[in-house]
Amino acid sequence: MSNLARQAVTSDALQRSDFDRIAAYVYRECGIRLPPVKLTMIEGRLRRRVRAHGHSSLSDYCGWLFDADNLATEREHLLNAVTTNKTDFFREPKHFDYLVGTVLPQLREAGAGRLRVWSAACSTGAEPYTLAMLLDAYARDHRGPEFGILATDIDSEVLRIARRGVFPAAMLDPVPAGLRARYAMRANDPRRSEMRIVPALRAAIGFAQMNLMDARYPVGDPMDIIFCRNVLIYFDKPTQEKVVRRLADCLRPGGLMFLGHSESITGFDLPLKPVANTVFQRV
Repeated sequence: MSNLARQAVTSDALQRSDFDRIAAYVYRECGIRLPPVKLTMIEGRLRRRVRAHGHSSLSDYCGWLFDADNLATEREHLLNAVTTNKTDFFREPKHFDYLVGTVLPQLREAGAGRLRVWSAACSTGAEPYTLAMLLDAYARDHRGPEFGILATDIDSEVLRIARRGVFPAAMLDPVPAGLRARYAMRANDPRRSEMRIVPALRAAIGFAQMNLMDARYPVGDPMDIIFCRNVLIYFDKPTQEKVVRRLADCLRPGGLMFLGHSESITGFDLPLKPVANTVFQRV
C-alpha cells in the first residue's frame, strides 16, 4: 500500500479521542453506553453522515460536531446513527402467551372496558403491531376489551418505518398464519416481497418520539400494560433503576410491566412485584 493510500485509510478512521467524545455525548443524551469495542461499528454507521455533509473524513465530521458546536443541529441524525434497533414480530413469545392466556382473561373478568398499552423503545414497530394483533383478535373473540397502543422510540427514522407499516414478507414469518392473513396484506406486485399491516390495525397505534432519559414521560392517563424489553441492557445500573421507576410511575396500581428475558431489576427499590418471568406488577 502506498503512503498516500495509508494516509487516506488513517484519515477515514474514527480516532479513539473522537469516539470517546461521541460516547460521552450519547450517554448524556439517551443513557446508552458505548464501550470501546463498539468503535468500529460506530465508525461504519457515521460514514453516511460524513458523506451527507460533504466532509472529507470522520475526523473532519467530529471536529464540525464538537469544535464548531454543531451538536444541536446534528443531534437527531447522530442518535439515529448510533442506536441499535433489533426487533422481530413475536419476539420472546412466552410474554405474548402470558398476555393472552393469563392477563387478558383476568382483565376481562375484572370488567376492563378499554386498555392503555405502551410499547416503549418500539423500533420499527414489530412489537406494537404484534400486541395490536393479539389484542384485536382477543377483543373480537370475547367482545372486548377495547384497546389503544402508544409506541415510542428515540429514533425518528425507525418511527417513520413503523408508521408506514410495510415490512419484508419474511419478517412476518413468526406471525401465526391466521393472524397474518387477517392483519397483513401482500404487495400487489409479486416482485416486491413485502407485506403491509392493515389500516385498521395501524390506526390503533399512536407513534411518537420519546427519550427515556427525560425526567418524566408525558403519556397521559396511567397505563394498564407497558412493554419495555431489551432496552435496559444498554444502560448502566443507576440509569436502569431511574428508567424503570419512571415507567412504573406511568402504570396504574395493578398494571403490568414486561421487561426483556435477559434483563433484571433485582436489588432495585421499586413499587413492582414479580408475577411471571420478567413480568412485574405495580403495587
